Amino acid sequence: MSKEAPHASPLVATAYDRMVAAGEVEDDPAQRALIARFDVLNARLATRRLAKKSSSLGWLFGRRDHAQNDIRGLYVHGEVGRGKTMLMDLFFASAVSERKRRAHFNDFMADVHARVFRVREAIKNGTVKGDDPIPIVAREIADETELLCFDEFTVTDIADAMILGRLFTQLFARGVIMVATSNVAPDDLYRGGLNRDRFLPFIALLKERVEVVRLGSRTDYRQEKTNRLRVYLTPLGPEADAAMDEAWARLTDGAAGEATTLSVLGRDVTVPRAARGVARFDFADLCARPLGASDYLAIAHAFETVLIDRIPAMDAARRNEAKRFITLIDALYDGHVKLVVSAAAEPDLLYRAESGTEAFEFARTASRLTEMRSQEYSNLAHHGFIAET
Repeated sequence: MSKEAPHASPLVATAYDRMVAAGEVEDDPAQRALIARFDVLNARLATRRLAKKSSSLGWLFGRRDHAQNDIRGLYVHGEVGRGKTMLMDLFFASAVSERKRRAHFNDFMADVHARVFRVREAIKNGTVKGDDPIPIVAREIADETELLCFDEFTVTDIADAMILGRLFTQLFARGVIMVATSNVAPDDLYRGGLNRDRFLPFIALLKERVEVVRLGSRTDYRQEKTNRLRVYLTPLGPEADAAMDEAWARLTDGAAGEATTLSVLGRDVTVPRAARGVARFDFADLCARPLGASDYLAIAHAFETVLIDRIPAMDAARRNEAKRFITLIDALYDGHVKLVVSAAAEPDLLYRAESGTEAFEFARTASRLTEMRSQEYSNLAHHGFIAET
């Protein structure tokens, strides 16, 4: 049985009230229930902070109050467009912790791998003692951060899967609190992944250290926004560019977005702009670079909505780009990813070659692009999956 929440001002609820009053969001009972949990967690963090300040000897000798170290975080999952990220951002802005970090989970893991590499090199050089970099990296992160908030918690890379249990055993023991949003329940993380049996202890640890909450709002708010948008913009030009900017603003609630990376089979795939489950690319980012099916599958898994700017008309001279585009659309379509694009022409006129394999295969791509504009496709739930390796 959980302990009664300490008294504190409902900071997250107050921020939500302001948004409702301003007409920025619709008042939603399921969201209210989650907000109450966020405010309880914030109150517990405030109590821990006060206890640390009042216990100078405990701080001096490095003692940790066991009760305060038992604070559980939150793992919020549910279907797309229910407001998970928005509510976590309200909590993060209100959180009383002075040492807090909000990150896309892929960015956090990229940082972890960089730290592990650096410590391994230091161990080899003899400048750091020991033979295991994980405790050292965990200590660094715990010294920097008390509260870790992750957006889009998902595990697709075996290197991440193998490190998570050991890393978070150390982080939780050092009092780090995790809050995360995800499209899947903990038991479905890394489902179908290579050597998943070695990942299962992390799932057990996670469920022990966080309260798992399903956000079951009655409305897919992002789908409502998508339904009001033109999702296939042609021809190219200033009007299409402006419409793409408007689509981004609506789908992300005005977030600026930032670059992130996805780790795919030991390689980094750059996402130029991402926010709240939405990614934005230029056509050249995706199809003029040597990316393959595994890269596109990772994008389809990580993001519920993808915006692609300036898809050109292609001919036989651009067959490599056309081949990549075919593979990209297949991955997005199979993942039920919502797609918003600006293009030089309607789908059946995007590839202008009369012979070759690409000409035949592009007919399927044009058909899928047309279907992805439909209300029926928009109503499909995002299908996260693990690429076969």
